[in-house]
Amino acid sequence: MALSGKVALVTGGVKNLGAQIARELASVGANLALHHHSASSEKDAAKLAAELKQKHPSIKVVFYQGDLTSAAAVTKLFQDTLKDFGHIDIVVNTVGKVLKKPITEISEAEYDSMFAINSKTAFFVLKEAAAHVTDGGKIITIVTALLGAFTGLYTSYAGSKAPVEHFTRGVCKELQSRRISVNNVAPGPMDTPFFYPQESPEAVEFHKANGMGDRLTMVEDIAPIIKFLCTEGAWITGQTIFANGGYTTR
Repeated sequence: MALSGKVALVTGGVKNLGAQIARELASVGANLALHHHSASSEKDAAKLAAELKQKHPSIKVVFYQGDLTSAAAVTKLFQDTLKDFGHIDIVVNTVGKVLKKPITEISEAEYDSMFAINSKTAFFVLKEAAAHVTDGGKIITIVTALLGAFTGLYTSYAGSKAPVEHFTRGVCKELQSRRISVNNVAPGPMDTPFFYPQESPEAVEFHKANGMGDRLTMVEDIAPIIKFLCTEGAWITGQTIFANGGYTTR
C-alpha cells in the first residue's frame, strides 16, 4: 500500500476519468478528497462512495462540491480538505471543458468560459497545491493530446489548455527543492460522455482510426499513469506525458 496514510485531492473526481483515478489511488491506500462540480453529480458521488467503502473500507473518502472558476472557490476546496484530513499529499486536477467550433463562430462568452475552466482553474489549483502539498508530494493536471497536433475547430479548447504546460514547467522549478513533482498527462480523445456530443459519427471513426487498435483512449489507459506518477514515477517532473495510442507523436 504505497500511498497508505497519504491524502489525494482529485478535482472532477466522481465520474469518468476522475473516478477511475480515485479507484487507482484507493487501490494503493490513499485517502481521497473528491471534488465534483454540481449537485447533478450527487448520484455519481453516492455510487462511487459505496463502491470505495466496499472495496477499501480502511480509507477515508470525503466529497466536496463547487464551481472552481474563481480563486476563492479553489482556496475553499483546499481549506475544507485540510480541515477534514489535516494535510494534502497529492493533487490531481481533471477539470476541463471541450468546445468544437470554427473560430468565426466562437462568442466572447464561450471564450471566457473555456479559459476560466481550462486555464484559470488549473492556475489556481496549482497555486493552492504549491502552497499546501506536503514535501515530496505530487501535483498532476490533465491536459489534452491536441497540444501535440495542429487541428481546426478545437482552437479554443487546445488554446485554453496550452498555458497549463507553461504553468507546470514554472511550478516544477519552484517546488524542486521540496521534492514535489509537477506534471501533466495528455490523453487522446477519450471514450466518455463528454466526447460524443460535439462529434459526428464520421468524426468519431476518424479519431478511432488515429489511435492504436482503432479505438479511443479509455479512462483505464490513463488512471494507471497517474498512480505511477504518485508512486514509482515520483522522480519525473516538469513533463507533459502524452498517452494516446499514437494519436499524436509528440
